[in-house]
Amino acid sequence: METLPPSFLNTLLMNPSHTTAEASPCLAPEPQWEEIAELAASPPNSFVSGEEESHRLRVRYYRRSSDGALVGKAWFGPGSLGPPGHAHGGSMAAVLDETMGLAAWLAGHRVVAARLEVDFIAMLPLGTVAIMETSLHHVENRKIFLTATLKGPDKTLFARAQGLFIRLSQEKEAHLRDIWEASASRPSSRS
Repeated sequence: METLPPSFLNTLLMNPSHTTAEASPCLAPEPQWEEIAELAASPPNSFVSGEEESHRLRVRYYRRSSDGALVGKAWFGPGSLGPPGHAHGGSMAAVLDETMGLAAWLAGHRVVAARLEVDFIAMLPLGTVAIMETSLHHVENRKIFLTATLKGPDKTLFARAQGLFIRLSQEKEAHLRDIWEASASRPSSRS
């Protein structure tokens, strides 16, 4: 089995600047996509979509006017490197996870992920602005079932996911709200 020289691995893992990722990707809405008022008032401060100038991921969410579905765009920058020149599968899974969870929250279901199944269809080149689409399929008591896709501008399917999300108990939701409010009152540690 052939191994890669350590200098090559160090270049890949420690210095992703050799990539040709866009410096300022266009995450503007497509026709028939609308801004989401709830997000404009309180933008996400999450691992996935919390940094507007990240070199890893940049994400914007919208609502499709024709059916109300959560859609969006995600830019996969040099910091999301997995295989040479391509996004790490974990970064793709994280975007799909957040997209489905947010779709459930915006539909009034306060949930957390219980199961996430991702099919990786094609490698996603760094610098790509991918399109996310989400569908909430059905609700069974506390279980919320969703799907999401990640496609290229040319409709190339990079990944699709199915998620089972569980509605939080009132006590757990109140506890998370307390944590959120406490963190919102502190100055941000991000710069």
